[in-house]
Amino acid sequence: MKHFLAGASLLPILAAAGIVHAADAGASTDIIVTGTRQTGVKAADSAAPIQLVGAVALKRVGQQDLKSALTQSVPSFNAEGYGADTAALTLSAQLRGLNPNDTLVLVDGKRRHTTSNLHVDTSPFAGAATADLSFLPIAAIDHVEILTDGAAAQYGSDAIAGVVNIILKKNNSGGQITGTLGQYEEGDGKTASWSLNKGFDLGGKGFVNITAEEIFHGFSHQGTYDERLQNPDGSPKIVGNPRYNPADTNGMVGATAFPFVNRIYGDPTYNIYNGFVNAGYNLTDNIEAYAFGSIGRRVAQGYENYRLPSKVPAFGESSTLPFPNGFEPREKINETDYSITGGFKGTAAGWNFDLAAAYGADKNDIYTVNSANRELYIATGFTPNNFYDGQFRASQLTGSLDLSHDFNVGFATPLTFALGGEVRRDTFSISPGDPASYFGGGAQSYPGFQPQDSGAHHRDNEAVYVDFAANPVKALHIDLAGRYEHYSDFGNTTSGKATVRYDFSPAIAIRGTISTGFRAPTLAEEYYASVNVSPSFAVIQLPPNDPAALVAGFKPLGPEKSTSYSVGFVAHPAPNLSMTADFYDIEIKNRILQSATLLGSSSGVLVSQGVLDAITAHHDHYDPTVTYVGIQIFSNAGNTRTRGVEITANYASDFGDMGHVDWSAGFNYNQNTITKLNALPAQVTNVGYGQTALLQPTNLTTFSTGTPKTKLILGAFWSKDKWSVNLKESIYGPSSEILAPNGAGTGPNARTATVTTAAITDIDVAYKLTSAIKIEGGANNVFNKRPPVIPTVSDAGRYGGLRPADGNNVFNEPLQFSPYGINGGFYYGKITLSF
Repeated sequence: MKHFLAGASLLPILAAAGIVHAADAGASTDIIVTGTRQTGVKAADSAAPIQLVGAVALKRVGQQDLKSALTQSVPSFNAEGYGADTAALTLSAQLRGLNPNDTLVLVDGKRRHTTSNLHVDTSPFAGAATADLSFLPIAAIDHVEILTDGAAAQYGSDAIAGVVNIILKKNNSGGQITGTLGQYEEGDGKTASWSLNKGFDLGGKGFVNITAEEIFHGFSHQGTYDERLQNPDGSPKIVGNPRYNPADTNGMVGATAFPFVNRIYGDPTYNIYNGFVNAGYNLTDNIEAYAFGSIGRRVAQGYENYRLPSKVPAFGESSTLPFPNGFEPREKINETDYSITGGFKGTAAGWNFDLAAAYGADKNDIYTVNSANRELYIATGFTPNNFYDGQFRASQLTGSLDLSHDFNVGFATPLTFALGGEVRRDTFSISPGDPASYFGGGAQSYPGFQPQDSGAHHRDNEAVYVDFAANPVKALHIDLAGRYEHYSDFGNTTSGKATVRYDFSPAIAIRGTISTGFRAPTLAEEYYASVNVSPSFAVIQLPPNDPAALVAGFKPLGPEKSTSYSVGFVAHPAPNLSMTADFYDIEIKNRILQSATLLGSSSGVLVSQGVLDAITAHHDHYDPTVTYVGIQIFSNAGNTRTRGVEITANYASDFGDMGHVDWSAGFNYNQNTITKLNALPAQVTNVGYGQTALLQPTNLTTFSTGTPKTKLILGAFWSKDKWSVNLKESIYGPSSEILAPNGAGTGPNARTATVTTAAITDIDVAYKLTSAIKIEGGANNVFNKRPPVIPTVSDAGRYGGLRPADGNNVFNEPLQFSPYGINGGFYYGKITLSF
């Protein structure tokens, strides 16, 4: 509670200073469509906490990415700054500290399909397989409505943390072309993008609004030399060191970028191409036909750990074969994402109706390039260098009908009665790679998907809901919602929500909600399988719904169930000044979490026969030269509780000849705790080795302290004549994780690594050359703030006696859980042509 009071005490300070929060000037007076079935509701009058981020605010960000823009505007919204393996190629975002899967993404009120690329590496985002915001171009968006409240009863599964509803542009004329160039402070991560948005009129009865976009982003690199380039005293084997000897570099002296031969830590390179169309046509005065759709293409690849020349026999310095100085494998995806939604809405017989159908799909073709298959080369004397690893594919087909009618029942306002239904089919499939990609241990760094990994899975869902909303008396608003759903694999479930708001006066109101929720595990969480390898370990991602998981003592995944409470107030203490504060408590039973790495063997010593038996039962193969072999698995690990407060405020001030300023502030405090942790199955427990818990210290701290508990956003947007300046200060509280070379966070070399409190400054300066041309320049993280690096620990068994505390191979790698990324400042220039 002391943290809540500390957060609440910011309000009078911010008000006195005139520093308050608004995503866009006037946003609080906009009509919203999220969180209510009533029409004509303004954000300021909402009974549920709604935050609006308008098109102007979205564009005041150097990197034209929706995740980054929302992170800078909404205190409880946080984007992933770095991902490992294929997760780096499709980064995720979370709301209120919960898993990304617990936030529902809508586009114009319709459920958006999800990515097929599952995030499996240990992080607060593990398990994420939600809608990919990268395929929603900012230029197509009018504004974003974020409901920071449990809404499963209103919108269905996945809305435990809240709802992000992306409202599309409906302009029937005019347009914009925007071009941006930028890079990181070190000169890498070069970025170039362009976008086009144009509206067309359909004979005065409708519109077509089109958007096209391309984004290129180059590699970045963090960290220094590989641990295998160490002298016995821990100093690097590089030119300038008195101990340097080219013959004593494990064959790496001729490698690309020597001595920084391992470039795994940094951004991948990618090209994204997006197209979006939104259209509407009035068939009659009361009925509109509408349709919108998108198509996106991403080609991306990221570095993996460097392999020594000795990894593949005869690939030595004197060899005429490829990679005489070792090699840096890269993981690559060719991704196609598309969707189409169409329907009819209007009024008939006094009822509002919206009948819609939507289909969306995401396909990822996975490759390992610049690599080799060690065992294939030993067996045949030949190995490809580029491998096709297989394909992920996910799709969603949805049909929905929404009805509402206002009835006069003697209340202060009409009673809005809404009801509707939805049917949905979700699919997920894995297709195997080429045989060379998985033969033996498979391609180095990312073996291809084996036939036993492949399969096609689906789930059917039917739902109906009812909603009653009214003001029994003028000052009291009540909204009651209930939803019944049937899942083909989990049976029946019901969710409910009660929302109340009472306005004491035009200046102050209180509001609160109680809701229950339900989230079915994604099909990817249930069925995804892979082999993740580094130079020293192999970890099998065991699918929990596979019979092999039973060998290790794990049950198939069940659904999460939640109960949420919130209470808060809305205040308008002065003209042009508004404030909100909402306290929340979210309890989730049977929370789905990624397990710790459960070892089967370590340095040739048996740790758990159950783990090895499960790997055998799944028919997995792995590199026989690795030191550690284990599994990870998603399970209903236990119960969790998330408590916090979100405070926002906004104020507009006019200084006459000095210009106009929109001040902004937002504060979030969020605490995650595990209230119950299920026991590790006896089949994989090894008390003597310390393998006794489903989650080890690293996993536990990743969950509870791996993201900051506090985040404060302060901002000011000044404008005068042709000039404008947007200034944002994002202050992140400390975050920490326990690290150790064994990956579990245990043992004498365990260290607590902390990203201390950091203030990140973003600035955007714009000037209108003419009424049609605007130029901008700015920076995200203008002062080039960087997170601390991984500490080193002593390990006499390693190459030079030292190694990074997280067990990885690169010294001075930045802490990957940094909330503001690992690359430092990003600087950009932009030009916009309006017509």
